[in-house]
Amino acid sequence: MLGALIAQGEAGGIDRITLEALVEEASARGAHQAMSRLGLEDRSARRDMDDLRELLAAWRSAKRSALKALVGWVVRLGLAILCAGIAFQAGLLAMDMAA
Repeated sequence: MLGALIAQGEAGGIDRITLEALVEEASARGAHQAMSRLGLEDRSARRDMDDLRELLAAWRSAKRSALKALVGWVVRLGLAILCAGIAFQAGLLAMDMAA
């Protein structure tokens, strides 16, 4: 699309350098407007974005650690139940049903 517009402008008598400068200026203004709408136009925006990235990385790490811990506990519980079942079948754990 941009190439077609530049070709059209050149056909209309506008030189390529002027067209590229217009495109560059429009892109810069659009980016600035987008950043302003997001509240990221001030000097602390870079630090804010770095903090958000750090927070997101910490969240992902905590999520991964919690999942690993949960899987570990489930495996341990499964093995404990398996061992109890084997011990019961072998008669090591006698369940006295008479009361």
